[in-house]
Amino acid sequence: MVEQVTKSMSESNATKAKVEVRNLNFYYGATRVLKNINLMLSEKRVTALIGPSGCGKTTLLRCFNRMHDLYPGNRYEGDIILEPDSINILSRRVDPIEVRMRVSMVFQKPNPFPKSIYENVAYGLRVRNESKRSIIDEKVEQALRGAALWDEVKDRLNDRAYNLSGGQQQRLCIARALATDPELILFDEPTSAIDPIATMTIEELIEQLKQQIAILIVTHSMQQAARVSDFTAFMYLGEIIEFNDTKTIFTNPSHKQTEDYVRGKFG
Repeated sequence: MVEQVTKSMSESNATKAKVEVRNLNFYYGATRVLKNINLMLSEKRVTALIGPSGCGKTTLLRCFNRMHDLYPGNRYEGDIILEPDSINILSRRVDPIEVRMRVSMVFQKPNPFPKSIYENVAYGLRVRNESKRSIIDEKVEQALRGAALWDEVKDRLNDRAYNLSGGQQQRLCIARALATDPELILFDEPTSAIDPIATMTIEELIEQLKQQIAILIVTHSMQQAARVSDFTAFMYLGEIIEFNDTKTIFTNPSHKQTEDYVRGKFG
């Protein structure tokens, strides 16, 4: 298993590496839930995490922006190296707030703040103590354009974000994630709470976003993983069983567990 994962990581490194996970373990209290995770995320590529419920996908995803720091008793071991600066974002010397500016996250359900559309997008900029209105205006517009939402909301930026449809709210959350110019975006089942048309819009948006940024997505949909990702990691019981380019994972996996999962025999 380790040989296969290492070989696949080497092959994926034909593209420029953005993040390297090295021997990552994660503990909820005394319970180890991630076990010796090694993974390479490539620049301007989409990597999908697939696996049955409870296998550790979201737990791994939240390690990348230190979300687990928000709860007592959680503990990391190992490294997550962010390139090109070679910064270990799990280091205690690294400010988790700054990590969350560089590694943004979009959650399963749209979670706009109880603020205006404009202030939702501007939130991260204000956290960074940006106060110049012209800069904030420019960044808000850029982010909304990047999330394919500008034309729909440009005349009502002061409206409450809750007035938007579910699909629009999710794109607003993507715009909020984009506003701080992140280097990696994490998507945790971003289309599970929206309708099929909005899902298609989000998937098209992911395809556009990967032209400029690395993306890591957790999804339970094998069809979605096959559509949007360049690389796929299959997880089971806190371990990465197999990691390879997406076509290989879905057509010629090396492990029986991977084959059974992608063919719907368990999960």
